[in-house]
Amino acid sequence: MSLFAKISTYDERSARMAGIGLMLLSIFMFSFGDALGKYMVATYSVGQLLWLRACAALLVLLPVIWKQRAEFTRLERPWLQLLRITLSTLEVAAFFLATVYLPLADVITYYLASPIFVTALSGIVLGEHVGWRRWTAILIGFCGVLIALRPSTQTVSWPAMIALGGSLSFAFLMLITRSLRATPDIVLTTSQFGGTFLLGALMSPIGWVTPTIGSLALFAAAGVTSVVALLCINRSLKLAPASVVVPYQYSMIVWAVIFGFVVWGDVPSISTLIGAVIIIGAGIYIFLREQQLGREETVVNPPA
Repeated sequence: MSLFAKISTYDERSARMAGIGLMLLSIFMFSFGDALGKYMVATYSVGQLLWLRACAALLVLLPVIWKQRAEFTRLERPWLQLLRITLSTLEVAAFFLATVYLPLADVITYYLASPIFVTALSGIVLGEHVGWRRWTAILIGFCGVLIALRPSTQTVSWPAMIALGGSLSFAFLMLITRSLRATPDIVLTTSQFGGTFLLGALMSPIGWVTPTIGSLALFAAAGVTSVVALLCINRSLKLAPASVVVPYQYSMIVWAVIFGFVVWGDVPSISTLIGAVIIIGAGIYIFLREQQLGREETVVNPPA
């Protein structure tokens, strides 16, 4: 935890660059966890995945929770914290439930729309300035996502609506996390796993399948991966505006191609490669644009 706490700076350009780096790392970890979860729900229920994944994560966090237990007694805006936990729990459940019925690429397509939602809402909800250049780059990046993933014709099915609802929940989750940046990382992370633990405990008895030792190891890996990803994304949103770091979720398509080829032998199509080039180009432009803005804005208060 101290490592993440030390990733703070008084220089805004450096803070934004660190936030972008942590967002990229979190997306890699989330992509790995998504592929692992998709593999697990082929045998086990979504409730089991949520519960056992949360159990592993909370066990990993337990020493830090105990050490920083005083932080849990002075929460800022408790009702907003509760809303954040609810959105986080619904978002995770919606994602894995949608993967039961839809290809992983289709579900990711809906979730990659969340940067559009975040950017559109960040100016209204958080008062952040979003210029036309960043809007253009984000829209171009999303066009690249559509070219690369080619969403299926099942655009009005209930699983698709579940995935879209999860994407909206994720967008609001990002905005609320940014507004609660004074809350310690351990509180933000623990509360999210606490929500999935409770929902998973309620759902898991339905269709329970006793896991093997190997499956328990995979559930544990999913939990540890999620811990690292959430710590990275929460710190990222403290270091930089949501409209800056959230667009880097587009890098998920790159990891989808890599994991698909390495694990399942999927060879990316020409459209996927073209879309990936467009996405990466848009992301690099946003990165360079933030460097330019950082040279003009040099002093800010450090994050909590």
